[in-house]
Amino acid sequence: QVHVVESGGGLVQPGGSLRLDCAASVRIFSAYDMGWYRQAPGKQRELVASISSGGMTNYADSVKGRFTTSRDNVKNTGYLQMNNLKPEDTAVYTCNVKGRITSYWGQGTQVTVSS
Repeated sequence: QVHVVESGGGLVQPGGSLRLDCAASVRIFSAYDMGWYRQAPGKQRELVASISSGGMTNYADSVKGRFTTSRDNVKNTGYLQMNNLKPEDTAVYTCNVKGRITSYWGQGTQVTVSS
C-alpha cells in the first residue's frame, strides 16, 4: 500500500515562509511526476506547482517567483518552498504523485497566512 504524507503546514504571517514536504512510499520515486495542489474554502482545487520525473518545473502565475518545488529521489520526498506568503495563499495543500498508470494523493496540510 502506498502512502503519501505531507508535512510542514501551519500558521505564518504575511511575508513569511514555509516549506512543505511530501514523502511517498512508492517503489521507484524517480519515475513519478509530482504536483502540489491547493484548495481554499469555497474555491476549486488548483495546481500551484509541479515537477516532472525529469526535474522540469511549472508554476501557477499566482505563485511564480515566490514558490519553488524540488525533489530528492534518494529520500522519496518532494518539497514546496513558499516565500513571501500572502493571505490569499491560505488553503489546504495536497501532494499528488503520478506514474504512468497510477496516481496517489496525500491527506493535505493546512497553510494559513494571517497576521
